[in-house]
Amino acid sequence: MYVTPEQIQAATKANVEALLAVANAQFSAFEKLANISAGAVKSAFEDSIANTRALLGAKDVQEFVSLQNTLAQPAIEKAIAYSKSVYEVATEANGELSKVAERRVAEWNENFVSLLDKVSKNSPAGSDVAVAAVKSMLAAGNAAYDNFTKVTRQATEIAEANVAAATETVKGLAKAKKAA
Repeated sequence: MYVTPEQIQAATKANVEALLAVANAQFSAFEKLANISAGAVKSAFEDSIANTRALLGAKDVQEFVSLQNTLAQPAIEKAIAYSKSVYEVATEANGELSKVAERRVAEWNENFVSLLDKVSKNSPAGSDVAVAAVKSMLAAGNAAYDNFTKVTRQATEIAEANVAAATETVKGLAKAKKAA
């Protein structure tokens, strides 16, 4: 059994496509993070200028302390929103990279099964048991990979729910503190 130039070209093309998909996903995530960070820095700068002006306008210490407490609330909310945005970008990038990996694993499995079928056709009598054993091991590996993927997705969903719950809790605490 020989490897043809067409097979090498197809494998190379598939590898380059996978590499480009990973690079594209990473660049997209980097771009989103840069935009989020730039917006956060700009907002923090503008807020600090406005807050400084407000604090300088305080007439006494009590008003100064009251203003400080009032001005801290929006900063906390913006920090929570920033963290949530970064987490969403990271989750999205992870999802894209997982899709690329799943496609590559599926392609590899398909090619490997095809190779085993070709080998079994050209192999001596009695070797079909060994080929069946390898296919069985491959099926077991695929099942384990599928279970791992499902568990990973469930863990991601739980983490997302926990982040959402924590965000709501912090917002609730901040509102309660503000009301008090």
